[in-house]
Amino acid sequence: MKRIIVGVSGASGMPLALCLLRHLAALPAVESHLILSPGAHAVLEAECGLAPSALHALADVSHDAACLGAAPASGSWQHDGMVVCPCSMSSLASIATGAGTNLLHRAADVTLKERRPLILVPRESPLSRIHLRNMIWASEAGAVIMPFMPAFYSGEDTLEGLMGQFCGRIFDQLGLSHQLCRRWQGPPDGTI
Repeated sequence: MKRIIVGVSGASGMPLALCLLRHLAALPAVESHLILSPGAHAVLEAECGLAPSALHALADVSHDAACLGAAPASGSWQHDGMVVCPCSMSSLASIATGAGTNLLHRAADVTLKERRPLILVPRESPLSRIHLRNMIWASEAGAVIMPFMPAFYSGEDTLEGLMGQFCGRIFDQLGLSHQLCRRWQGPPDGTI
């Protein structure tokens, strides 16, 4: 069984977090651990009309973001990777600089130091130089920076379909088997 941490910060993008957790829940060989930042509560309500309990219900285990003694805060606790989706610029800065103040930040820091996969799904536009530098620092530390940029060649024509395709790309980074992506096979006639 693979153990995956999902951190949800207070950035816009809660439908994508819901999609990710739903697809993880459908994988029987995955145990998901949710860390929901305090800022995510209001954004979840504003964007989806949902209470935090809706996300908690999709995860196998939920951890209180204020509890810095929880299992994901330790490198000795084994897991197979972490996704922060969406990743606010504040969380990105905390992760990039190792100056975290909650369990989400600490778990990401531990994931980096233990050389496990860390996927950050930043949600901001336009990006300032500070944002870009923080992304570079996080990438240099080992994180994968993966903003939601749909693969339009997939033929998906709904937001749900595009989000599912993107979740498949996240699963690829985590080494999880899935059927969410239409894989590029080249153009039908062999030319572009």
